[in-house]
Amino acid sequence: MPSSPERPRRISFEDDGPLLVEGPVEVTCADGRVAVSDRFVVALCMCRRSRMYPWCDTSHRRRAKPGDGPPGEPAG
Repeated sequence: MPSSPERPRRISFEDDGPLLVEGPVEVTCADGRVAVSDRFVVALCMCRRSRMYPWCDTSHRRRAKPGDGPPGEPAG
């Protein structure tokens, strides 16, 4: 499923979130499996916590960052 040459794909990402790709897309995983989506935008998992990998299921939101938590309590 090659992209059209007249318009490049747009890809967006943030430090703690998924990679957003204009669709439709065909993703070849490291194990050779091919995942296909015909949605107009797809979210690709970058943290590898998703149960729907390679698609993002927002599992990255549940990750606690160092220093998060109630004030006065040590992180971790």
